[in-house]
Amino acid sequence: MTITEDLSVPEVSPRTEPTRRARNGLYPLAMRLHFYAGIFVAPFILIAAVTGALYAISPTLEQIVSRDLLQVAPEGPVKPLAEQVSAAVRTRPELSLVAVAPAPDAGRTTRVLFGDSTLGAGERRAVFVNPHTAEPVGESVVYGSSGALPLRTWIDHLHRDLHLGESGRIYSELAASWLWVIALAGLVLWWRRVRRRRQRDGVGWLLAPDRSAKGRGRTLNWHGAIGVWTLPLMLLLSVTGMTWSTYAGDNIAELRRQLSWTTPAVSTSLPGSTAPVQHSGGEHAEHHMSATSPTDPTARIQQLDWVYAIAKGQGVTQPAEIAIPSAAGQAFAVKERRMSGTYTVDAVAVDGATGAVTDSLRYADWPLMAKFTNWGIQFHMGLLFGLLNQLLLLAGMLGLIAVIVLGYRMWWRRRPTRGAGFALGRGPRRGALGQTAPWLVAPLVVVALVVAWFLPLVGLSLLGFLAVDVIVGVAGRWRAAK
Repeated sequence: MTITEDLSVPEVSPRTEPTRRARNGLYPLAMRLHFYAGIFVAPFILIAAVTGALYAISPTLEQIVSRDLLQVAPEGPVKPLAEQVSAAVRTRPELSLVAVAPAPDAGRTTRVLFGDSTLGAGERRAVFVNPHTAEPVGESVVYGSSGALPLRTWIDHLHRDLHLGESGRIYSELAASWLWVIALAGLVLWWRRVRRRRQRDGVGWLLAPDRSAKGRGRTLNWHGAIGVWTLPLMLLLSVTGMTWSTYAGDNIAELRRQLSWTTPAVSTSLPGSTAPVQHSGGEHAEHHMSATSPTDPTARIQQLDWVYAIAKGQGVTQPAEIAIPSAAGQAFAVKERRMSGTYTVDAVAVDGATGAVTDSLRYADWPLMAKFTNWGIQFHMGLLFGLLNQLLLLAGMLGLIAVIVLGYRMWWRRRPTRGAGFALGRGPRRGALGQTAPWLVAPLVVVALVVAWFLPLVGLSLLGFLAVDVIVGVAGRWRAAK
């Protein structure tokens, strides 16, 4: 939710002022915060919503655009995995083989993944193989744990950083960090308006606009009602979006480590081995993918069918990716992929020489908060429950766009219309802190300091809002004194 109405606080008698201040103290603060954040941060949220709407449906767009790479005619039995991988290696003998993702079902291709030093972080080169003929059908660069193809990757970076690199991520972090603050402040304002105007306590009235209102009031009602409808989705997207951010993301990762909420992973080091300890897992593991070739590629390829069969026997039944060991003392890591409709991420480590399962990790054994984080990230990516997930995200983004546009429309309609000069919409009356009871100010300041430390961009921009507020106040007094 963004900008709402500018309601002046009515004058009260000295006898009733303490009571009114205690009762209404939160309202003027919420109004002023909602207003300034709406004015200055909503443009970033609007960009995130527009790119997010495209990002929401990118998995389906990818299936359509890259159909020739992803789908084949299911004719005949599936060839051995080793035969499929060998065919791919012959097309790219100069690259290092790092993993293989067997065809998830009939009519789908197998991905043979190679490390390529010419690619960026998190990117690998994939050769797509027809599992029924063991013939390559094409190749492409893939990105991340979900194996995004170039179209989805391009949309991903547009949404994340506008293709501006690390500096561009500031925009998305600012949007994600402020979204929940603006939304909750808007909820406070809308709750008060509904209770005051309709004299109803039912929560259902929060979800329906007052269609009898006219003019700016009608715009405000739709702004508030749509905001409430989209509120749960906005809160979820705000929290999950911050896990990808630069500054807030580091603080979230540290908090999860302190609370033991981190995503677990299987170890690929064989017992008694002196090889470096390696792990396979993590919700953002795509940024740490190995590009080292196996010590004996031919032998490793021949072990693939055996290893995959053992992993499936151990419960890895969803579409999986098999990471090929790059050292003699390491095991294969077989981990379920992050795909549409996949709710678990079971993983096992298998010794390719003996077939022994050296480590295993069931999704049921993950910490509860790690599960919630994984589900939240998959929901944010539109992968948790397929097309319905994507349509829900798309509807939410369209709703958020409507809320922002309606908010700016309300602000524009509050501009002074008399006089020949250009004027902007008026803001809420100043002096919100003075109207707030002292017992409420103290905890709010503490909360603001904690939020500012944990979400640095919120803290810096909040200081900017205060500076603007002071300048506006000084300028107003100067004009009044003239």
